[in-house]
Order: sequence, then C-alpha cells, then structure tokens
Amino acid sequence: MNASRQDLNPALVALMSVATGLAVASNYYVQPLLDTIAHAFHLSVSQAGFIVTTAQLGYACGLLLLVPLGDMLERRGLIVSMSLLVAGGMVITATSTSLPMMLAGTVITGLFSVVAQILVPLAATLAAPEKRGKIVGTIMSGLLLGILLARTVAGALAQLGGWRTVYWVASVLMVLMALALWRFLPRYKQSIPLNYPQLLASIFHLYAENPLLRMRALIGCLSFSNFSTLWTSMAFLLAAPPYRFSEGEIGLLGLVGAAGALAARQAGALADKGKARATTTVGLLIMLVSWGATLAGAHSLIALIVGILLLDLAVQAVHITNQSVIYRHMPEARNRLTAGYMTSYFIGGAVGSLASASAYHLAGWHGVCATGALLTLLNLLAWQRGWRRESV
Repeated sequence: MNASRQDLNPALVALMSVATGLAVASNYYVQPLLDTIAHAFHLSVSQAGFIVTTAQLGYACGLLLLVPLGDMLERRGLIVSMSLLVAGGMVITATSTSLPMMLAGTVITGLFSVVAQILVPLAATLAAPEKRGKIVGTIMSGLLLGILLARTVAGALAQLGGWRTVYWVASVLMVLMALALWRFLPRYKQSIPLNYPQLLASIFHLYAENPLLRMRALIGCLSFSNFSTLWTSMAFLLAAPPYRFSEGEIGLLGLVGAAGALAARQAGALADKGKARATTTVGLLIMLVSWGATLAGAHSLIALIVGILLLDLAVQAVHITNQSVIYRHMPEARNRLTAGYMTSYFIGGAVGSLASASAYHLAGWHGVCATGALLTLLNLLAWQRGWRRESV
C-alpha cells in the first residue's frame, strides 16, 4: 500500500528528522576523536585525516549506487535494511585493531548511512506542495544537527569510556531506530520502467539535461567543502596550545554549530516564497565573512565560536535552498536528483577533508582558513556566473 500525504503528520516528520540525523552522524563521530585515534594507532595528522576522507568517499559511493534504488524499491524496507547495515559497520569500527580494519568499518558505515538521503526525498514526496520546502528544511536541519551534535556526543562518550564506546552506543541506537522506522514509516513504492543499470544511467542523463541541477550541485559541492575544511582540522587546533581541550571539550563546539544550523531552518520556507536566489547569495556572502572570524579563532575562542556559527548557518541555508529548488522539478525522479546532487555534495566534503588535513600539516590553522576562503570565493564566482539561468 502506498502512503498518502495524510501519513506525514508532525510526529512522523520528527521521527524522520531524528533518523536522518542519527544516520548521518555515524560518519562524524570520529572527528573530535581524531587526535586520540591518531595516538592509539600511531598515525600522522594526514593519516588520521584520511579516516574522515574515507567516510565521505564511502558516503559518496552510497549516494551514487544506493540512493537511486528509492525510485525503484519499496522505501520502508530499504530504509530499515540500510539502517541495520550502518549499525554493522560501526560494530566493525568499535572492534578494530588496526587502521585497515577501522577504514573497512568506516567505508561500510559511510556507504549505507546514505539512508538519510532516501528519507529526505520520501518526506518531500509525502509533503503537500505548499509545505514541501518547510518540511525539507526540517528534515535537513535534522541531518546537519546529526553531523554537528555527533561531535558533542562522541566527545562526551569518549571521556566516559574511551573512543570505542562511541561506536558501541551508536550501533545500538541505530538498531533501535531501525525498529522504530519499521513500525511507523508508511510503505511507499512507485513504479518506473527502468532496470538498475538504466536507473544509474538516468542520473547522468539528468545531469546532462538539467542545468539547474548542475549549478545547484556545484554550489552544494563547494559549500560542503567549506564545512569539512573547518571541522576536519578543528580537533587538531583545539587539542594543541593555547587551547589544550579534551575530547569532551572539543565535542562541545558541535553545540555551537547546531545553533547555526537551527537558525537556518527557515531557508526552505523562503524558497517556497520565491526567494531562493536571495537566500543563496546572502548565504555565500556570510560563508566568506565567517572565515575572517575563524582565522582569529587561532587565539580567540570567542572569534572561533562566531566563525562556526556563521559558517554552519550559511552552509545549511544554502543546502536547504538547493534541495528545495531541485525538488520542484521531476517529482518522479527525486531520489535520482538527490543522488546526483548529494554525490557532488559529499565529494566536496571528501575534498574539503583531505585539503584541510593537508593544509593544517603544511601551514597550520592559517592554511586551513586560507583554503576555506578560497573555496568560498570559487563558489561565489560560480554562483555569479550561473544564477541568472534560474527561473526561481
């Protein structure tokens, strides 16, 4: 039986938002733990940073290969199965005794945690058209809150029981969430006349035929590169002088980012009102300004907090706007649109993580901030060249 819009009540929206955040958080528990894990496995800064890059690349592969299945298979069963596989990947990480084993668990977790990106288009499909942007904004706020609060939770749990405790607890929570989704999600399946190879090929056709998707994917890619550039190296900055923070104290900075993410919730509602261009422009300008404050954060905690707030506000506002815009087009292909957009998005995240770790290794926090500012300038240039082509 297919779902109807009456199935999408506020309680279900809240459940989907929490599930989205919990799934994507599994890729980010590691970030405040990088310094600890580096010491445990005798890794360099660059090697430890590669764990984050591996998570992002696994996620990107899942976006490309698994998310399109939401346009073909029954979504509740797909969502529940993938949630259980995420839990399995984190069990491997929790029991890892070497870097290769940890990377294997990280890849599995990243690959299947794209279940978050099947929940988002499902919510968009079930939502009434006039509320779609607002509901997408709520679900995406859950996603970014999961990314940010993962650091706070991981830091606190690591202080209580070590870094492995983080993954044991998270795997149990994922199993419980899978059971809740099986109980409360409506069944939903749509019929499309495509087999799996044709389904994957259609993503590239969508890219080729849809300039709006290409533009929004590029904007999202460069925006999330900014986000990963900041958060990948922050643990190294805060663990070193003058801060010398513990894992728990580093994790608390995730609460600052969460505040910024919540402040951006209305971006989807603004897109519903035809203000997508203005929201995107303002978001990118705020992103650029944030790097000035973040640079001063090398020696000032207040400046660092301001930079985090501004950057996370801007990234979330641009991201919600991007998805609200592309979901207006081709409702029957929302999972494939998501796959195309989010693959670009998390490839940007992987590039940002790798660039951030390398920049910190070569030039410290100033190198990280210079990298982020350069990425933002490239994003502004791309948007300036492409915004006039949009009819929204």
